Amino acid sequence: MQGMREVLRGALARSLRELPEEDRLMAAWPVVCGSALASHARVISLDSEGVVHVLVDGAQWMDPFVRMRSVLAQDLARIAGVPLTGIKFRGRM
Repeated sequence: MQGMREVLRGALARSLRELPEEDRLMAAWPVVCGSALASHARVISLDSEGVVHVLVDGAQWMDPFVRMRSVLAQDLARIAGVPLTGIKFRGRM
């Protein structure tokens, strides 16, 4: 199963190459997080330092994202083809 997942992620990465960086990050987000977790947060911007900003549905959803921060950043950068220096999460008010 892991092999098929990598094939699909590679296919997505190739198909995203023509899009602007923020659009690539937004498209890759549900693949990186999984649809259930991704439904509780969304990519809102990429700053000039390479930090992707993500809006999270609330405090109860913040912990899973924060615990997975480094894995999410690594996978998001690889699949979207965008060099990232980190992820900053912000709770929805």
